[in-house]
Amino acid sequence: MSGGSGVRGRGYGPAGPAVPGAGAAPRPTRRAMPGFGLRGPRRDRHVLGDGGQLGSVALPVGDDGVVIGVDAAHQPVTLGVNRPTPFDVVLVGGLWTAQVIAFRTVATGARVAVETARPHVWTAMAQAAGGGQQAVTIHEPGRVPPQGASVAGPVLIVRDCGAQPPRGRVSSAPWQSVLTLLPYVGPNAPRLLRNAELVGVQRVSPQEAEVIGRVLTVPGGDLAVLPTLDDSITLWCTRRHRQFVMTEATDAESGLLGVARRVD
Repeated sequence: MSGGSGVRGRGYGPAGPAVPGAGAAPRPTRRAMPGFGLRGPRRDRHVLGDGGQLGSVALPVGDDGVVIGVDAAHQPVTLGVNRPTPFDVVLVGGLWTAQVIAFRTVATGARVAVETARPHVWTAMAQAAGGGQQAVTIHEPGRVPPQGASVAGPVLIVRDCGAQPPRGRVSSAPWQSVLTLLPYVGPNAPRLLRNAELVGVQRVSPQEAEVIGRVLTVPGGDLAVLPTLDDSITLWCTRRHRQFVMTEATDAESGLLGVARRVD
């Protein structure tokens, strides 16, 4: 690490030895370095003496993604929906949570395509998102056109097609994630849960919890809590990890979507 200007490159470093008689000679003009401009002040380099000093200059870096809530320690939890690999998410829960995720995904610069048989419940959110631009589009089931997702234009497809969603025309792809919303655990749920990289579970019945536990290998302690969860709590599960997350709406989201609710 170098002190002073904090810039590393050619022409920067400690000054050379003194030249005899330099005091009587006129001060030389600073020459421009190609690509760097004028040469900056020359100062001694600073060296970190031990590991303790190195730790004091560490910068906290969080995960990149959409903030979906806070954990038990009230620390932000993010969901990385914009990624270069296909990503399938299943949410067994309420419309409110899915809309909050979609609304916040638009804030990251991504587009959202909603496949739904009830377009009226998405219209207000679609009109409010994107600041006047058409960042959210609504399509009938089976009629989502190719989205042309790319690193410069990632896409989240939200499938709100009931407990037995039909096979969609579009699927997850690089920079195109799919979030499937299931209001409850139906006959097709086990297949969807097994194929998903991430599963969110809100309040469900004890019978539904048993199915989820068998498919996702959720411990009995977490399963016992599922039928009692608050409307704002979701258990997010991967193949190796589980985490309870509380989603709190901002003032703008509350004004648009209302309060958290599990059933619509």
